[in-house]
Amino acid sequence: MSDIRNNRAEMRDAAGHGRQLRRRSPWAWIPTLYVAEGLPYFAVNVLTVLMYTNMGIGLAEMAFYTGWLYLPWVIKPFWSPFVDLFKTKRLWTLAMQLLIAMAMGAVGLLLPTPFFFSATLVCFWLMAFFSATHDIAADGYYMLELDSHDQAAYVGVRSTFYRIASVIGQGGLVILAGYLEERCERISTAWSLVFLLLSAFFAVIFFYHIFAMPRSPKDKPLPGVRPSTIAREFGMTFVTFFRKPYIWSALAFMLLYRLPEAMCVKLVQPFLKAPLSDGGLGLSTSQIGFVNGTVGVIALLAGGILGGIAISRGGLKKWLWPMALSLTLPCVFYCGLAMFQPSSFTLICAAIGVEQFGYGFGFTAFMLYLIYFSRGESQTSHYAFCTAFMALGMMLPGMAAGWLHDVFSQYNLFGMAGPQGYVNFFWWVMLCCVATFAVCLRLRIDPEFGKKSVSDNSTAADDRSTSVCDSSAKKEVNE
Repeated sequence: MSDIRNNRAEMRDAAGHGRQLRRRSPWAWIPTLYVAEGLPYFAVNVLTVLMYTNMGIGLAEMAFYTGWLYLPWVIKPFWSPFVDLFKTKRLWTLAMQLLIAMAMGAVGLLLPTPFFFSATLVCFWLMAFFSATHDIAADGYYMLELDSHDQAAYVGVRSTFYRIASVIGQGGLVILAGYLEERCERISTAWSLVFLLLSAFFAVIFFYHIFAMPRSPKDKPLPGVRPSTIAREFGMTFVTFFRKPYIWSALAFMLLYRLPEAMCVKLVQPFLKAPLSDGGLGLSTSQIGFVNGTVGVIALLAGGILGGIAISRGGLKKWLWPMALSLTLPCVFYCGLAMFQPSSFTLICAAIGVEQFGYGFGFTAFMLYLIYFSRGESQTSHYAFCTAFMALGMMLPGMAAGWLHDVFSQYNLFGMAGPQGYVNFFWWVMLCCVATFAVCLRLRIDPEFGKKSVSDNSTAADDRSTSVCDSSAKKEVNE
């Protein structure tokens, strides 16, 4: 009898080993999952700017209302703990993908209507909420389905496909919209077709993931945890965050370090699109897709890679000021483009490429400081708060950018002929660089942090924060 029991145990072990060998490869779902994570973000925060501009919405209205679309990413830390309480991360992920598909389809159907602006803004806000929730669930599923070794092994894959989504969202879809604008009688029809295509793509992604995403035994609601418990612990974490040393200088850094870029982001695409007679560069929609989605993204990523190498060799404190200068001073290229309005597309691409490279290089210091400040107790939650303030720092200045342009349009500060709104606005952006330098003066940073020889704790913090970095460093790729 003992031999029989031993044989049965061996058979069970062999069967379990066989199931492990047959476990679905992460390559079957990680690439599509992170393309699905990136595309809605770029649809909400990038495509809306150019689409509404092309459809005749004024700069002040466009910037203000599309600025509100950042809000779900700002407040995401407040509801993310409750995703753990109900159902599974896999179900949340699938449900959000279906809802995103429906929201995109609604945008496509509503764009040709007379009330498209208000109606599609509602759809985009819902899409933003679904996308932010999808970020929470998808990143949580990734960490539950993979062990720590596989998480590290596939982090490059997820980052790569998120960036592919950035190229598609800022480049491919904009180029497609430009192509359709030239062939459709109405601009609204062209953008309607783009969003109906996106809706169909997400429907396909949803049905594909039903079969491709494995059911993880670890993926289940937290046992014995109630909403009141999470709310109490969240409140305690929130309090400890605001009790951290140098909290006010850190918050000022999170909100103002990127102020010049936050001012630019809502008006760069309208500036590129506006005709020369209105002070713009007169590019076509397809040309904007190329310069932002290919030249800009490649330069941005190259700057980020170089920034990471630099900090690993010299530390964050050593490179903070060079990176602050790199992030801010290239904005002067927009001043030059606005003042001289060059007709050479190559020159325009080069100028924007240099600006984006500088932004990518300088942004590295920002993201690493968030990791540095979040260290200690509850560092994952504290990092989420940091990224919320990061999003808020992009949201508020962008909302005011269109109004500032309209105000500056009333003045001719340089005695030049023609409309001066963009010229004056971009010189205002250069003045905002003072805020970046001011907040850097107040920072307290360990000189050894960021160097290659830094303790494994910093690396662990980086790894644990990767899911948030990939999801919310989205202007990194976005603006």
